[in-house]
Amino acid sequence: MKRYLTRQDLTKLIFQKKTFLCVGLDTDINKLPGHFPKTADAVVDFNESIIEETHDLCVSYKLNVAFYEAMGAAGWDCLKRTIELIPENSLVIADAKRGDIGNTASLYAKAFFEDLDVEAVTLSPYMGKDSVTPFLDYKGKWSILLGLTSNEGSKDFQMQKLHDGSHLFEQVIKTSCQWGTPDNTMYVIGATQASAFKSIRKLIPEHFLLVPGVGAQAGDMAEVIKDGFNNDGGLLINASRSILYASSGKDFAIKAREEAQRLKKQMEIAF
Repeated sequence: MKRYLTRQDLTKLIFQKKTFLCVGLDTDINKLPGHFPKTADAVVDFNESIIEETHDLCVSYKLNVAFYEAMGAAGWDCLKRTIELIPENSLVIADAKRGDIGNTASLYAKAFFEDLDVEAVTLSPYMGKDSVTPFLDYKGKWSILLGLTSNEGSKDFQMQKLHDGSHLFEQVIKTSCQWGTPDNTMYVIGATQASAFKSIRKLIPEHFLLVPGVGAQAGDMAEVIKDGFNNDGGLLINASRSILYASSGKDFAIKAREEAQRLKKQMEIAF
């Protein structure tokens, strides 16, 4: 294993660069600017341009694995090649949302932490502790558990109230935060759920939160910062589509940088 970024490293990076932006390389081959061919190689070239224009403005990159897996064997190669382009002082997240038990979980952990050598992977904790433990066994790596997501369907289960008046997602966080520590566990909390950040911080005051939904989904950045930021930074705010597809022309990389700069500027209130 080569890539790792400790909590102390991540905190130092956030305060040095004055940003906690995570750029989502959720690159859809069908949405590449028109001058690109629809090939896996073109996806790598596109990603390289985005990385070159944004690496000084962010501290992390998140790759939604589905966009790469959909391209078959070439997509997995594309994923690996993209990860190799990301500077070593950036936290690389495989957004895979895996959640299985026993040997299956161990093999998923091996695939992401050894073969792809990312620092972090998103996981669903709903099958319990034994679906997460194999990932926590890797020193210097992060497990990012689904806490409260930003999609409409979060109401179906996560927001359901229990007999004690709490929500299901709160019970999941309360239980799962005991499996690891703030040094190896983060939580996905959607920006469109900004009203819940205060209560979530009472449950997990020290954990980092990966926050999607600020860009294209128009989550409230200031609200997230007000209730989510902590002494270590504690936030990774992700934007994918608003950066990747800021332009469909040959100026796509320049426009991506401008959008990343806009988001970084909004983060200045935290410092």
